[in-house]
Amino acid sequence: MILSVDSSAVTASVALTDGKKVIKSEFINAGLTHSETLLPMIKRVMGEYKISDLDAIAVTAGPGSFTGVRIGVATVKGLAFNDNIPCIGVSTLEAIACNFIDENCVVCSVMDARRMQFYNALFEIKDGKVSRLCKDRAISIDDLRCDLKKYDKVIIAGDGAKLCYDNLGIDNAVLAPEDKRCQCGLGVSLAAENKEKISAAALMPVYLRLSQAERELKLKKKDKEN
Repeated sequence: MILSVDSSAVTASVALTDGKKVIKSEFINAGLTHSETLLPMIKRVMGEYKISDLDAIAVTAGPGSFTGVRIGVATVKGLAFNDNIPCIGVSTLEAIACNFIDENCVVCSVMDARRMQFYNALFEIKDGKVSRLCKDRAISIDDLRCDLKKYDKVIIAGDGAKLCYDNLGIDNAVLAPEDKRCQCGLGVSLAAENKEKISAAALMPVYLRLSQAERELKLKKKDKEN
């Protein structure tokens, strides 16, 4: 039995699964209020079950909103620590791709990284298996456009999908339907299958680049040196 958690973007979701069976799940789109909403969601989804009943807790460890990822990872670490429950950190982008586990397709997972850049990875899904075509990366819209031209058809999904699709301007890209566009707890649980289980202490966020504040501070230090 696995508890799967996502708070990596403006949406948040939690799922409790037993193998392929979904016991209970919740999904909300209430903006970046995860510090207030995530724990109550987890309590509702867990219901009568205890944390000690879990075999593992999975969480999207990044990429995504710096605040959202931190909240998700910190929450899971806190839940897992007392009972020494194993943790599984998964890529947010892979969790998005897992929304299409019942299709044979190529998924381009994208999250808005600002200034027409996207956190992105490509996945091929065939016969219920997800194969990664590239590593998680931060990529410009122009570079992504060139990369996608080699495929016959690509589904654009993720919280940055609409922005990305509207600016790609290529015929082989299709926008994912809204009900499959964003990462969710079930996708996290599917992405966690066969992934390494680690301790709560070892679970860490995965960032593809510095935060905006850190980038600005770095530029200020560079200007002073010059």
